[in-house]
Amino acid sequence: MTSRRAFLTASAVLGAVSAAGVPASAAQPGAPGAPVRPQRPGPDLRALLRQVDERRIEATVRRLAAFGTRHTLSAQDDPVRGIGAARDWLYAQFQQVAAASGGRLTVELQSYVQPPADRIPVPTKITNVVATLHGSTEPGRVYVVSGHYDSRRTDVMDFTGDAPGADDDASGVAVALELARVLSTRQPAATIVFAAVAGEEQGLYGARHMAQQFKAAGTDVQAMFTDDIVGSSRADDGTRDPTTVRLFAEGVPTAETPAEANLRRSIGGENDSPPRQLARFVKSVAENDSTGMTVRVIYRRDRYLRGGDHIGFLEQGYPAARFTEPAEDFAHQHQDVRVENGVQYGDLPQFCDFPFIARVARVNGAALWSLATAPGTPKGVKIRTAALTNDSELLWDATPGAASYEVLWRETTAPDWTHAIDVGPALTAKIDLSKDNVFFAVRAVGPGGRRSPAAFPVPVN
Repeated sequence: MTSRRAFLTASAVLGAVSAAGVPASAAQPGAPGAPVRPQRPGPDLRALLRQVDERRIEATVRRLAAFGTRHTLSAQDDPVRGIGAARDWLYAQFQQVAAASGGRLTVELQSYVQPPADRIPVPTKITNVVATLHGSTEPGRVYVVSGHYDSRRTDVMDFTGDAPGADDDASGVAVALELARVLSTRQPAATIVFAAVAGEEQGLYGARHMAQQFKAAGTDVQAMFTDDIVGSSRADDGTRDPTTVRLFAEGVPTAETPAEANLRRSIGGENDSPPRQLARFVKSVAENDSTGMTVRVIYRRDRYLRGGDHIGFLEQGYPAARFTEPAEDFAHQHQDVRVENGVQYGDLPQFCDFPFIARVARVNGAALWSLATAPGTPKGVKIRTAALTNDSELLWDATPGAASYEVLWRETTAPDWTHAIDVGPALTAKIDLSKDNVFFAVRAVGPGGRRSPAAFPVPVN
């Protein structure tokens, strides 16, 4: 006779799966499902990550720093100095990548005039350089990676003095450009957008505009990563951590409505926002011997008193997160270039760790490729709550490209999913666990075994 801890599903072909090997904190007698394991990189991903070139990344950082300043208010028509010169150089670099892509990658300058606003004293043209690698089978499903190419000095309104901005954020732009080069000759199922945005230091203007454009067009952006200050493994006390990158992921959604807030409070979903599911996915696919990195997930939208370009996407309801180096040296960001008491200040290339940036690029590459070659995140995931029962029934919409689905669950105190129940191609499953005691989610599985991020259910009668 089947134990009440065995699972029941709408697919008659399924039986109980052993939970051997589940950590003691997560296990219970007869717990349904198999232990959740990291998704190992396949030969295609390993080959892709080997192509990330540290020398190209260094060359990009040094060239951007050599424009003197890239302040958003600096000259836009000077061919050698200022944000306009940096914009034109980046556009040319992305165009070179596109020329070798066989038509897969297209490049555009996405511009608008920002009226006077906070830190923008006069109408100012803000331009994002946007390269799009069009998906082969699901071009409407989109993933975005960006860095900001503007820079600043100690006085955020000083647009004439030198502001090399090597770490903040030529490093993030170098990640986006290098990944565009590596991925542009490949054919992911979904679309990947590589962007260098402007106006970040003045108020996230460029990224906000890009997110608003996506939203207005009804674009299905399923993940966005900003790489901002990913250039150094050295902290201000001189210690180094060359194999860790932080990933900031918010819990309570920035764009949450009052009704959604009430629902979240009633079901305890504070740790199951789309950005948190995205962060769990990144750890699963990007912590391995091909990246050589640990992804330290931080359960915050961003650092204290700081903000990044992912916020503009969060404001539009898109899942987004921020990559940042493990600890910062504030003498080398947002500082005038100077020597003071024998200490060199300024965001100069000499303080960057280029092998570290290359490893961060591999983390991003592993996440983007794994997302764009797996099925998308399931939509319409619900859990029935019409009756008082000690089991749990979930249902969801069909996901394009999915061969099967898995129901994930964990104890409410566990930080990540611990058990996976294979339910085959069914679009509903009944699990012999109380929805009052554990958290559930659903993820899609492709024909090759590649898995999507998890989707947290909402109650339905």
